[in-house]
Amino acid sequence: MLPAGMDPRTPVLVGVGQVVHRSGEPGLPGAVELAAESLRRAGADSGTGDVLLRSADVVAAVATVSGSYPNLAATVAAQIGASPKRTLQSAPAGGDAPQRLLNLLGRQIAEGHTDIALICGAESMASLSKSKKTGVDPGWPEQHENALPDEIVGATDAPSSAMETAAGLWGPIYVYALMESAMRNRLGLDQETHLARIGGLWSRFSEVAARNPYAWMPTQRTAAELVTTGPGNRMVSSPYPKLLMANLTVDQGAGLILCSAAAADAAGVPRERWVFPHGGATATDIWYLSERTDIAASPAIAAAGRAALAGAGVGIDDIAHIDLYSCFPVAVQVGAAALGLPIDDPARPLTVTGGLTFGGGPGNNYSTHGIATMAGILRDNPGDYGLTTALGWYVTKHGVGVYSAKPPAEPFRPVEAEVPVARRETAPGYTGPAVIEAYTVPHRKGEAGDEAEAVVVSALNPAGARILVRATDSETIAACTIGDRLGAAIEITAADRFILRSERTA
Repeated sequence: MLPAGMDPRTPVLVGVGQVVHRSGEPGLPGAVELAAESLRRAGADSGTGDVLLRSADVVAAVATVSGSYPNLAATVAAQIGASPKRTLQSAPAGGDAPQRLLNLLGRQIAEGHTDIALICGAESMASLSKSKKTGVDPGWPEQHENALPDEIVGATDAPSSAMETAAGLWGPIYVYALMESAMRNRLGLDQETHLARIGGLWSRFSEVAARNPYAWMPTQRTAAELVTTGPGNRMVSSPYPKLLMANLTVDQGAGLILCSAAAADAAGVPRERWVFPHGGATATDIWYLSERTDIAASPAIAAAGRAALAGAGVGIDDIAHIDLYSCFPVAVQVGAAALGLPIDDPARPLTVTGGLTFGGGPGNNYSTHGIATMAGILRDNPGDYGLTTALGWYVTKHGVGVYSAKPPAEPFRPVEAEVPVARRETAPGYTGPAVIEAYTVPHRKGEAGDEAEAVVVSALNPAGARILVRATDSETIAACTIGDRLGAAIEITAADRFILRSERTA
């Protein structure tokens, strides 16, 4: 029997499963194997074995980057004996996918279009790397390129503008490093103080990972270890050495079973396994980083957070457990600021997994692990609320979910939150005076050790327009490696050249 007054269409998370295959363990598991195993574990976690798995009418998969699967959901469904009416897959790139899929399927369950939905994802980059190095064929299942899902969920636009790409901002390791510099500028901190801030944040994340049985690197690290470069922690793009960055070379999978309360009751899922989505929202920032008013802030996270909390009928102070998307320290800082959270509250750590460095960064699928871990915490604390965030591209695409083991007072109605539009002009090709608002020094592996290869600068001209410059001359690199150039006045002389005119301006 359902609890008195509960709508039988209420969506409920009844099973969660995670799997980690760490380096050194035998075998080369692929994404299909890991995703299927995570769903089998979710079935066992629900107390119903494969009953709900085989009865699923929708299987949704987070797109994988470690295998060519245009419809991963269909391949996984075949592995677990499911015959879904529909299969979904997220857009090829975007860590917002897990929450976006859950919001969509939760709404469809609430509206009576779906009864039982499975969400899964996995990455096997570690096994893929090992396979290439050893020449061993892992024998992973293959799928024809025309095996398309019924629906692709999420935006598929290219992540970078022409100016961003020309400046060498073609990947997260460079873009987020630039954003971290902008965050330091925003906070008004010197380099040493800011390094201590982000090193401390990541050290606290590693402490959480050390208690997480599904973490890729369950080892606690000190702040000093994390910010000090050396063997095993080379500088990648200042201020980030390797241990302050997401770790994508992992073998991990996670799966969720989401169904209606009626289906959960009919399948005999014990009530103590039920966790309810109370509020959900998605939102998108100005797409290109260079066109955002502030590259160290996210109006979209703020909007999605407000909407998800309002849907749950709670405020941020009512949230006891938090998992912020944590690919790089700046992403956590931006998310915390948008949601009104301190980054150093010992009573409310900002991760439940350890984050994408220590918990593991399985491509687009990290937040499935966050939701799965959160579900376990809420089962153990049935009166509490938990909040998870998901993030895609360069703090671009977002999802926020609020969960609790206690039934919701209102129906689950996830929304696409409205974000105020404030766009900064850009001035590609501009030459003339400007002020540095952020910069990063990318490094490459050299025969004599790590070598600075360029300086990427984000600068504002007197009209407030943004210009990106990538300089590769040794004099400029040296000046930006040795000294602190935030706020410095410069003269841009070409798309790949600028001259330092003064130190930080007032």
